Amino acid sequence: MKPGLSLRVSQHLALTPQLQQSIRLLQMSTLELGQEIEQMLDENPFLERAETESAGLAGDEAPPESALANPDFVAEEDRWTPASGPLGLDEGAGATPEADHGAEAAAPDWEGPTDWAGSPDEAPHGEREDDAPFDGAEGRSGVSGSAGGEDEDAQSPWERAGSEDSLSEHLHRQALALRLDPVDRAALDFLIDSLDDDGYLSEPLERLAEALCPREDAERFDELVHRLTVARGLLQSLEPTGVGAQDLAECLRLQVRERAADGESVAAAALDVLAQPLEWLARRDFKRLAAATGRHETELRAALALIARLEPKPGRRFAQAERLVIVPDVIVTADTEGAQPRYRVQINPEVLPRLRVHDIYARALREHKGEGSAALSARLQEARWFIKNIQQRFDTILRVSRAIVERQKSFFVHGELAMRPLVLREIADELGLHESTVSRVTTAKYMATPRGTFELKYFFGSGLETEAGGSASSTAVRALIRQFIDAEDPAHPLSDGQIADMLKEQGIACARRTVAKYREAMRIAPAPLRKTL
Repeated sequence: MKPGLSLRVSQHLALTPQLQQSIRLLQMSTLELGQEIEQMLDENPFLERAETESAGLAGDEAPPESALANPDFVAEEDRWTPASGPLGLDEGAGATPEADHGAEAAAPDWEGPTDWAGSPDEAPHGEREDDAPFDGAEGRSGVSGSAGGEDEDAQSPWERAGSEDSLSEHLHRQALALRLDPVDRAALDFLIDSLDDDGYLSEPLERLAEALCPREDAERFDELVHRLTVARGLLQSLEPTGVGAQDLAECLRLQVRERAADGESVAAAALDVLAQPLEWLARRDFKRLAAATGRHETELRAALALIARLEPKPGRRFAQAERLVIVPDVIVTADTEGAQPRYRVQINPEVLPRLRVHDIYARALREHKGEGSAALSARLQEARWFIKNIQQRFDTILRVSRAIVERQKSFFVHGELAMRPLVLREIADELGLHESTVSRVTTAKYMATPRGTFELKYFFGSGLETEAGGSASSTAVRALIRQFIDAEDPAHPLSDGQIADMLKEQGIACARRTVAKYREAMRIAPAPLRKTL
């Protein structure tokens, strides 16, 4: 074959490091973003928090070189628009912030964390402050990230959680009131520290003893197991009742015995029921329970009611609050003054970071070019890109949230039953983004609304056909199923087939298997387990 030269034109997607970082930041949760920021602050000397004032500034001689503290200071070639920048992957192959400059000339450099659902013209006068600097916690809306306008003594959920006793602290405090010799006290403290979060002592005493003494020393090992057995009895006498149990049955029996000591008459029947396999109780197999206990149906019903009031997890109320708190990324508030309610969409100022480029280091690099300046310039550019990518992340979250609120206004007014079918592609087409970008935005991001806090993915759902030719959201169908079950006769609960027929009467075509899938997703037991005597 004769060698030769030829020209070929092709297109390919080039993921620049800045674009890769932008995509990675976009899909991070709030907690992961905070960890990423802390790591970047440790690694990059040109990045600092905006709260830290740079020493040595001579008045207003040099403006702060910060993309968050002063967007107007960013060089013209570094400017970006909400629809371009690091998310250029959605607009074209190989796109970069520079290539996408001017894609939306009418859009401001930073729309800020606050806006109104709907068209920009609907925003009330004075809500937009496009000239105000975005510094993260204060945001463009002027809301302080600390405690501005609120009681300074008010505690955050994390502070309240830190001020509350844990289960082990609560038990150790009670143990101090017991007159025990040092060995028994050490054994009790050891068992308290061995409890799980629910208050159970799930490990057998022999296995716990092995951690302190080898089995080969039989005499010492048996003595240790005896001490731990005595300590477990002391532990189970502490409050909350049921702590120190090895399983659910023992936990419930401890609580019923306390009721029996208080003179509750039905406690004896409840103990008889708990002596049987819990599977019978879970399945409400009253025939087997009646045959095994010899109790009358009325006694079994009363015993079941007593057991239902018990606490299966004694350590639940001591759970740390920070494990249960969801910090929303977006806050939606309602304005009901007009005829039609309007909803204000705002990025939560508590999750907005306050970052800027270190002014002194950046100025020193500009004035003293020398050996190693190329590497330092790269680090400075890295800090600028990181700040811009964080801006782009929150801007994209805000835009997607506004579009969701606009599409699901009926949900905010009427609740779950009014939820509309919505898929990611609809939001992506409306905002000019890629569907994968919308998926990243709605993953592990939460919205606080007047109706509760929901993950952004909650507002998306497929549609079921209706007799009128339209579609009903799967979320609305699940809410309707729950409404049917809440109104059912406990003695004759509705089967999945009956619920499907009731939905068909409402004009919604939903198969029995689909009803079962929705019911299981809502953690509702099947009809036989919901039946009561």
